Amino acid sequence: MAARTSARGGAKASVAIPQLDWSKIRPAPVVLVSGTENFLADRAIRMLREVLKLEDPSLEVSDIDAAAYAPGELLTVASPSLFGEPRLIRATGVEKCTDAFIAEVLSYLEAPADGTYLVLRHGGGMRGKKLLDAIRGGAGGGIEVVCTELKKETDKVDFAVAEFRSAGRKATAGAVRALVSAFSDDVAELAAACQQLISDSSGDVTEATVEKYYSGRVETTAFAVADVAIAGRHGEALVMLRHALASGADPVPIVAAFAMKVRTMAKVAGSRGPSGQLASQLGMAPWQIDRAKRDLQGWSGAGLGRCIEVLAETDAAVKGAERDPVFALERMVGVIASRGASRIE
Repeated sequence: MAARTSARGGAKASVAIPQLDWSKIRPAPVVLVSGTENFLADRAIRMLREVLKLEDPSLEVSDIDAAAYAPGELLTVASPSLFGEPRLIRATGVEKCTDAFIAEVLSYLEAPADGTYLVLRHGGGMRGKKLLDAIRGGAGGGIEVVCTELKKETDKVDFAVAEFRSAGRKATAGAVRALVSAFSDDVAELAAACQQLISDSSGDVTEATVEKYYSGRVETTAFAVADVAIAGRHGEALVMLRHALASGADPVPIVAAFAMKVRTMAKVAGSRGPSGQLASQLGMAPWQIDRAKRDLQGWSGAGLGRCIEVLAETDAAVKGAERDPVFALERMVGVIASRGASRIE
């Protein structure tokens, strides 16, 4: 790829390496994952790990926190192993990295280790500019994967279409537009909505399918109600729930949204380690781990267990086991807002 230049603040920086979209990530000795869209960056890094695992299941994966880097850490994890397994090293927080990290990665770029893939996640800002310039100038023979926010509606439409296409499913133009309209503020929730439709529906996804699951922007509302309830704001959560129901929301997807968040919290509550490591172990993205850790503040294991039981009971109730699904939903919100302390009447 021919060298290109990009202007920023009047200065020109030479870019001599391939700059790829997040969906085009591929193995390289050094992979700089840049940009402010964390969801796409996390997905790209996860895709790279899956590709490398398919190539060699013995792949060793190591995580480095660049913001808390200890001298010699990179050399340790990049050193050849006894049996010569390939290695994937994921360095996060490069936009907050230490001076030692910059110095040692610059030295590493002069002679990258054989069979090793170093991924550097930089979320934006000027910290580490010397390192970024070196990589973009060709040091280490790397590539850059650019993960910019999807701000244009056309970009979000293309993203949603690709979600269905990658799963071998078709979605009508009207269905895609409806989804993008409902989830325009958060690409992570847009992706989750697409995946739920892929999982829970059959055949082509149409506007009627979207209406069934997300009438009145139910999923956006449901996640918002769940966030407020999990934070302990019972009254506010009830008001939001009643508004969603008055807008025509179906109780079943509302319970599904609550269940998704609480079960993620339960998985993270029972695990220990940095977000990157837990993400690999639990099959989640690091941003999901970070969000669950924040949500868990003030919760107990017993409270989580009780809420999971209540969610199962509520799911059955809204599917016909009880006469009043609205009462079941309000009861569920009360139990979750009290972090599992409320009694079920």
